[in-house]
Amino acid sequence: MVTSTPFTGSTEVYDWICSFINFERDRSKRSSAVDRMKVLVELAGNPERSAPSFHIAGSKGKGSVTGMIAAILEASGIKTARYSSPNVSDFRERVSMGKSFFDEQIYAIAGKKLKEIIDLHLHEIEEPDFFVLFTLWCFLCAQQAKCGAMSVETGMGGRLDSTNVLDPLVSVITIIELEHTEYLGKTIAAIAGEKAGIIKPGRPLILAEQRDEALEVFTEHATRKKSPLIYVPDNTGLENVRVDRGGTSFSLVVKNQAGSSQTSFRNLFIPIPGEVQAKNAALAILAVKTAYPDISEAAIREGLAGFTLPARFERISETPLLVIDGAHTERSVDLCIKTFSTLYGAGGILIFGCASKKDVLGMAKLCVPCFSRIIITRPGTFKQSHPEDIKAIFVQEAEKISSPPLINCIPETTEAVDMAVKLSLDYGLPILGAGSFYLAGEIRHRFIK
Repeated sequence: MVTSTPFTGSTEVYDWICSFINFERDRSKRSSAVDRMKVLVELAGNPERSAPSFHIAGSKGKGSVTGMIAAILEASGIKTARYSSPNVSDFRERVSMGKSFFDEQIYAIAGKKLKEIIDLHLHEIEEPDFFVLFTLWCFLCAQQAKCGAMSVETGMGGRLDSTNVLDPLVSVITIIELEHTEYLGKTIAAIAGEKAGIIKPGRPLILAEQRDEALEVFTEHATRKKSPLIYVPDNTGLENVRVDRGGTSFSLVVKNQAGSSQTSFRNLFIPIPGEVQAKNAALAILAVKTAYPDISEAAIREGLAGFTLPARFERISETPLLVIDGAHTERSVDLCIKTFSTLYGAGGILIFGCASKKDVLGMAKLCVPCFSRIIITRPGTFKQSHPEDIKAIFVQEAEKISSPPLINCIPETTEAVDMAVKLSLDYGLPILGAGSFYLAGEIRHRFIK
């Protein structure tokens, strides 16, 4: 007889799901996440079909686009589940509803159903993992809450990701960079091929501006699957982009798909600084208008104006002035530093930490000339990192410039933040924490605490 202990809230469900984390398991001996997911959603009664969905993949910006889509839909009156990762301060950020979390009873009931499925069928299925169970938990929460839509971000790739059981109204792919090359491939084209796996036959694809080699891959996949390809640079135009410490203002012109006419959205605002957020908003608006042509300008305006997301150029303190950002690729770090320097001036303090397999050299070349003090630390404990090795690379780059920054290595994040705060107060310098979402979460937790 199978017994299932009922959960009383989200934390108990999360702790149970975490019991399925296994970093040592040989990936090559397991079926793909999407294959394991197909088995589980069938056993669960296909909750991923309980509401129309948007499916978002890409290297950078996909979390912002996922959240913006949900925010716009919520503003239009459609209750929308949002699935994204990683979380920064609270695991419920991964499984939420618009700008808020689900009611604790929703998390508990969905978790109970999830556990019952595993208890009943574990002997006949391959053991699931953390990400597969978390994804199914989201679908069950959306079903239990009677959501009218789902905005779902893929994990690392796309083709084999656990979310790729969806048949979305629209697929969205953000910009592609070299990332997770040990799993996704060594070239832009190879990585694009993995992301292109979310394109569904006959379903529109909203595509961000891409390098030529990526665009070629996406065009081929969309053509083969008879998926209408809506390329953002060809179908939208950003105008009057203005970035200040309070956020980003811009206007957007969208070409109507039926002909040569166009729609203009003037003076839109997002309370997150950075020109890249205007580009993310263009993707989100195009996706929502493609799926729901009658959605109002008021809903778009309200949704974007109320949208926030932790660790996306988030200012968490005024004294000392402290900004955190999850930038962890060469391009995203470049954009982050440019925005920071424009708003707060060069020569500030950088707290930096990243996982060991990231492009440290590429990021060091960007960081070293822009700061007077750099503190290298560990980005939490979830992923392996070697702060001393990272410091050596930063020092090597610092030796190449005439006015190098002072570089310290303080592996313990708490101590690194304390030093940065002291330096900031002593010298009146702003602080940027970047290199990893996990580091941003550590800084946020420590500083707010």
